[in-house]
Amino acid sequence: MNETTTDRLYTLEEVADLLHISERTAFRYIHDKKLAAKKVGGTWRISASALKAFVEGEAPEVVRGIEKEMVSKRESLTKADIKHVCDILRRDDGVGAKDYIEQFSWLLFLKVFEGVEAQLKELEEAEGRKYKPVIDAEYQWSAWAKKDWKDKDELIFFINQKLFPYLQALKGDPRRDKIGEIFRELPGNRVRSAHNLLDVIDVLDKIEKHHFQDTNLLSQVYEEILQAMGSEGGWSGEFYSPRPLIRLMVKIVNPQLGETVLDPFVGSGGFLVESFNHIYENSTKDVRAWKTLQSTTLYGQEKKPLPFLIGTMNLILHHVLVPNITRTNTFMEDVHNMPESEKVDVILTNPPFGAEESKTVQNNYPIQVGATEGLALQYVMKRLKNGGRCGIILPEGNVLFGGGAMARIREDLLTKFNVSAIISLPQGTFSQMGAGVKTNLVFFEKTGATKEIWYGEVQGKFTKKKTITDDLLEEVFEKWKKREVSDTSWIVPVETIRERGWDISPKNPNGAESEALLPPTEIIGEMEKNQREIETLLTSLKKAVAK
Repeated sequence: MNETTTDRLYTLEEVADLLHISERTAFRYIHDKKLAAKKVGGTWRISASALKAFVEGEAPEVVRGIEKEMVSKRESLTKADIKHVCDILRRDDGVGAKDYIEQFSWLLFLKVFEGVEAQLKELEEAEGRKYKPVIDAEYQWSAWAKKDWKDKDELIFFINQKLFPYLQALKGDPRRDKIGEIFRELPGNRVRSAHNLLDVIDVLDKIEKHHFQDTNLLSQVYEEILQAMGSEGGWSGEFYSPRPLIRLMVKIVNPQLGETVLDPFVGSGGFLVESFNHIYENSTKDVRAWKTLQSTTLYGQEKKPLPFLIGTMNLILHHVLVPNITRTNTFMEDVHNMPESEKVDVILTNPPFGAEESKTVQNNYPIQVGATEGLALQYVMKRLKNGGRCGIILPEGNVLFGGGAMARIREDLLTKFNVSAIISLPQGTFSQMGAGVKTNLVFFEKTGATKEIWYGEVQGKFTKKKTITDDLLEEVFEKWKKREVSDTSWIVPVETIRERGWDISPKNPNGAESEALLPPTEIIGEMEKNQREIETLLTSLKKAVAK
């Protein structure tokens, strides 16, 4: 950095690039008054001289590549470790196959939250305020997990009789209230063997304190563990959506600071986490932006206890410290007369599909249908404000092309909303999570009726080992921006869609999809094989009944 650049003012992004750190880390150095900066036109600017002083005086270790060192440390916690933990918990007499993910989750949360608390303490003290811990010192991870328990059974006693009662009773401010809510959802510690518990603690202690110096690294650790746990546990895409898909959807819908963002089927919280990152990175990154994101931007709803637990934890560990996530069955809401105060600017979601809801639940919706995907589509239509935007993952099935009630739902969608784009995903996109169903990303806005739909195809074959990545989605994103027509993207006028019974399923006019189909002889052969297997099974059953 030579003298000719002394008067230059750098943006936060430029400083982050120069120092090889994240923008959020750069902002933290400003927040901690280690890096001098000033507001120019509502955004942070750092002079060349201030940057030079910081590099030479405050943090030479940054320039030497501390983040690279952190990444290498992060890699010390491997997927094999996660599988090992799952195996340990599954074999424990008190846990078993049913509860091991739940038990792993609370242990992981307490381990990582200790690091979050350390960072919160630094931020508070940098502003001259005394920090009040969310979790008292004697109950924080290091106080009991790293203690040398002479009598190992005392560890189990401490967790069951002291730690859990303390955590479940936490209250007094919003942060403590939320932690208390999380642990009240849990039945308690189910791990009976102190030796198994200590083995799990040893693995989790591979998460180094260095991870907590940067929120991006911390989030990567947690997301990778969630993904590994989801794949190991066979969650079937139920509450963990591939993050590259989520990031694509967030980029397309483009939520902004000051808007409200809802995921009514929140799962592990991926849509809210990525919306948080997107909005913050595209904001002025000041205190007002941070507070708005923390309190009045992100909202979620979740029916099941385990995804509610994991989603809430995930948001807290991404520094959304009091997540607005409600434990409720979204489908039970009566949407006939949705109050304006309940409507939101943006909805991003991956709803449950392939299940059926009762007649009682169906009565809450204008068009009664049992399939959850049909109810979910009606729900998000009712929750959008005028001008609002939605990105939703839907299966390639009746909800896109079926007749009867499903066709009436689509007619309602197309005549009252602008369905701007549908992106077709190849079968296997969710295979890492155990789900093989073909899906589509559907985008619409409450800005008037649909005139035409832009369709795009993502090509490729994905399996548990070969998963979808951000770079493989870049092509369809670039085509979407230009509404480009190509071999894998096309536009269909609404008149054509109306003529085919409001069928909005992707039908590539260039024949790319039909080329991917198996030859008819192979399809027939597969059908005959299945029929023979059925007949063999029936014969066996008849013999068994005859005995």
